[in-house]
Amino acid sequence: MFAHIGLKVAQFDPCVRFYTAAGRMKSVAALLLASLALSASAIAADDRATVAALDTAYQAAVKNNDAVAMDKILADDFVLVTGKGKTFTKADLIEDARSATNHYEHQEDSQQTVRVWSDTAVVTALLWIKGRDKDQSFEYKLWFSDVYVRTPSGWRYVFGQASLRVPTQ
Repeated sequence: MFAHIGLKVAQFDPCVRFYTAAGRMKSVAALLLASLALSASAIAADDRATVAALDTAYQAAVKNNDAVAMDKILADDFVLVTGKGKTFTKADLIEDARSATNHYEHQEDSQQTVRVWSDTAVVTALLWIKGRDKDQSFEYKLWFSDVYVRTPSGWRYVFGQASLRVPTQ
């Protein structure tokens, strides 16, 4: 309409200016949301890696009867429930490690899966245990799910659930 004198309609029409500005704002908002989603995805991946490493470190601490490392990883109100329904507390596991009653040849997991929901993570894996308890040898596999919670001092292992032993083939 005013193009013949070098002016654009948007300079005179407030609706065109509004929609153009609103469009830019929507584009900026979409970019911000996309970057937040990527950041959240990266944080979740970091959390999964951190918890996976922590659970692997816990299995190594059990294998080595390292009560100090276990104490740092386990929450004070930790509970483990076995496939037979027996429960163990943090104090029980720490005492077992200190007494070194069990000598492990293997205490490793495989097929590890870590899922994170905000400040809670669940690790599921197949655990292979082999060793000696006083004069008796043992070897078996079992499935477990370990629950970790993010605390002000980092991730802590708060709950474990172990299956019955997996039948040997």
